[in-house]
Amino acid sequence: MTRGVLLEDLTWLEAEQALGPETVVVVPLGAAAKEHGPHLLLKNDLLIANYLRDRVLAVSQVVVAPTIGYHYYPAFVDYPGSTSLALETARDLVVQICQSLATFGPRRFYILNTGVSTERALDPAMEILEADGLSCSYTHLSSLDEVEDEVGQQEGGTHADEIETSMMLYIAPDSVDMSKAISDYHPGELSGLSRQPGTGQTYSATGVFGDATLATREKGEAVIEVLVATILAEIDELRSTAI
Repeated sequence: MTRGVLLEDLTWLEAEQALGPETVVVVPLGAAAKEHGPHLLLKNDLLIANYLRDRVLAVSQVVVAPTIGYHYYPAFVDYPGSTSLALETARDLVVQICQSLATFGPRRFYILNTGVSTERALDPAMEILEADGLSCSYTHLSSLDEVEDEVGQQEGGTHADEIETSMMLYIAPDSVDMSKAISDYHPGELSGLSRQPGTGQTYSATGVFGDATLATREKGEAVIEVLVATILAEIDELRSTAI
């Protein structure tokens, strides 16, 4: 079994040895301040990103950069504590981190992505990096569609819902208050969530979009294990990519 290393735990001399042309650099990305209803913490996505980081570190010979806690999350800014960067800022944040590390040798970068709106900034970031001769990819949460359909019971939902709450019951149960879990689902084609009706966004008084009351640890385990396997397979594929 091989193990990865955390870049932040190295000296610059050790980093010089770890960052070579064949190194795969993993950059975790998870919101440190984004609403997740009344039952989950603002740092929910950060907890997921760091959990997945640790699973990768345990079995994959990678260098893992510090977790990015801020990115593009415009759908949640109506809820206190939620933060979002401009699309261009979020794009350039990832680009400049990877470009900085690439000057020391690495040519392969994997963004361990835990969001959906983040993809709008990651796609152009990947194009810029690939134009620089770097090989880059990132986690798409759409890879979970099949397992979510298998275990899910809610009518619909995508945020702080049955699935996401189940994931947290599996990886960080102390961060979940199921006594405050709620069903709050108003389907429609509107973008973003709002605490106020009639704003041109999807109404959610609680910040939940789905039915969190249906969450269980067992459902979370099924989803997380598929996600971990997918990430490890994508990192292996990236490692074998010719540059």
